[in-house]
Amino acid sequence: MKSKQYFPLFVDISDKKIVVVGAGKIAARRVKTLVDFGAAIVVVAPQISPELEQLEQEHKITLIRREYQREDIYDAWMVLAVTDNEKLNEEIYSVAKCLGALVNVASNQKKCDFHFPGIIKNESYVVGINGGGQNHHGVAVLRGKVEKCLEDWEEHEE
Repeated sequence: MKSKQYFPLFVDISDKKIVVVGAGKIAARRVKTLVDFGAAIVVVAPQISPELEQLEQEHKITLIRREYQREDIYDAWMVLAVTDNEKLNEEIYSVAKCLGALVNVASNQKKCDFHFPGIIKNESYVVGINGGGQNHHGVAVLRGKVEKCLEDWEEHEE
């Protein structure tokens, strides 16, 4: 079966409210990807990873240290459900969709309006690579090759 391909859409997320429910390794990785693009990121979780604690100390994100409440996502532009509770992720998905927010449920590809690409970013370029959620290794390999290409290009430009 052929995997679904996603259209690459580059959007300005500066100052857009993005609510992340969950604060584990996947949440931290996604927040670290988003933080460089100027979004207003709010993470809601009772337990917070040290990486996210550090980002709060640097005033790059806001942490809400408690269980998720439906009101947390009422004014969100984007919602990421990255908890290890499938039922809670389903509830977050349903509410976010009703509110018109973009939503990504880390544990269920069918509940995603978008996928997180492998990001390569420097002063001049942003490159996103996506394997449709099927080929994570291939995306990692391609990302390494593109990074090398950009490094070579920058050296050539100097």
